[in-house]
Amino acid sequence: MMKFTKQNFFVLVGGMIIYVVDIGVDFWVASRYFCQGQYSWSILMLCFRGLSSIITQIFSYEWFKNDWEGTDTGKLKLVFLVHLFHCGIFIRYWFALKYGCQVAFKQTSSRGASEADLFSFIQKQAVDAVTDINMLRVFKTFLETTPQLFLQIYILMEHGKTHVYQYAAVIMSFCGIALSMVDYQISLRKSLPDKDEFPMLSKFMYLFYKLLTITSWILSISLITLLSVRISVIMLIFLWICGFTWTLKQHTTFCKSKKMEYLYRTIVGIILIFSFFNIKGRRTKVCISMYYATHTAVTLGILFVYMFWKPSIIKETCFTIVSIFTILSLVLGIIFLVVYYSHFHPTTYCRPQTCSDEVDSVAGQTERVKTGRFQNFLMQ
Repeated sequence: MMKFTKQNFFVLVGGMIIYVVDIGVDFWVASRYFCQGQYSWSILMLCFRGLSSIITQIFSYEWFKNDWEGTDTGKLKLVFLVHLFHCGIFIRYWFALKYGCQVAFKQTSSRGASEADLFSFIQKQAVDAVTDINMLRVFKTFLETTPQLFLQIYILMEHGKTHVYQYAAVIMSFCGIALSMVDYQISLRKSLPDKDEFPMLSKFMYLFYKLLTITSWILSISLITLLSVRISVIMLIFLWICGFTWTLKQHTTFCKSKKMEYLYRTIVGIILIFSFFNIKGRRTKVCISMYYATHTAVTLGILFVYMFWKPSIIKETCFTIVSIFTILSLVLGIIFLVVYYSHFHPTTYCRPQTCSDEVDSVAGQTERVKTGRFQNFLMQ
C-alpha cells in the first residue's frame, strides 16, 4: 500500500531547499566565470540551466493540463503564467507539501470508513505529487546537472587551477544526481501497488551503481574532449542518434500528443548518453549488458588513443590519477550493477505470481491498478 510518512515529508522539504540552493550555485558559478572573462563557460552553464528549465516547465504544464482536463480554465491560465516564469516546480512542491502534511502528521487510529477513504485518496495525491516532482528531477539531472558536472570536470582538467565555486558546482552536481536517482526509485516503488518498500541497502546499491558508472563515463568524455573537442561533439551526437533511434523503435506511449512524445523521446536519447534507461519495463539483461559493454569498450579505447596520440601526457600525474579513477569507478560501478540486479532489484521482492517478465514496470500486465504516469515512464 502507498504510504507517505513524516520522513518522506522532511525529505521533500530538504529536496526543495537543495533545489533552490542549486539554482543559486549555478548563477554564482556562472557569474564568477563571467567576471573572470570566461564567457563561454558562463554561457554554457546558463544554457544547461535554461534548457532543463524550459523542458521541465513544458512537461509540468502539460501534466497539469492533462490532470485538470475539463476543469476551470482560469486556473489553468494562472498555472500557465507561473510556468511561463519558470516557477512551475514550486506549484508542484506546494501541492506535495500540502497533501503530504495532511497525511504525515495525522493519526490513523479510530477513523471511520468515509474518513479512511478520504485519507487514502489524499495519501495517493501526495505520492503522485512527489512522483511527478521526481520525474521532472530526472529530466533536470540529465539535461542540466550531468552536463554541468562534465563541464566542471573538463575545466578543472584543462586549466588545473581550482576555486571554491568550482568545488561547490561539482558537489552540487553529485548531490543532484545522487538524490534524483534514489528518489526516483523510491517513488517508483511507492507508485506501483505490487512493489514492496525499497530497502536501505538496495538504495545504496542502486545509488553507487548509477553514480559510479555515470562518473566513469563523464571522466571518459572529459578525456576525449581534452584530446579533441570536435571528436567529442561528434561522438556525443552519434550516441544521441543511436539512443533516439532505439527509443523510436520502442514505440513509447508516455505522452498524449505526438509532439510531446517526440520531445520525450529526444530527452530519452540524451539520457541514454549518460546512463541506461528502460522505457518499456521489460527484461533488459541483453540491452543493459550491451550498453555497459559498449561504455567499457569506448572508455578503454579512449585511454588507448591517448597512448598513441599523446604518449607524453601519460607521464603526467593528473592523467594517471584521472585514468585510474575512471577505470576504478567503472569496475566498481559494474560490480554494484551486478550485485544490485542479482540480489536487490525490485523483482527480487516481487511475489512469484506478479514478477512475470517485468522489471520496473507495469507494462504488459493485464490486471493492474491504474498507477498514473509511471506506467509509461520507467527507468532501472
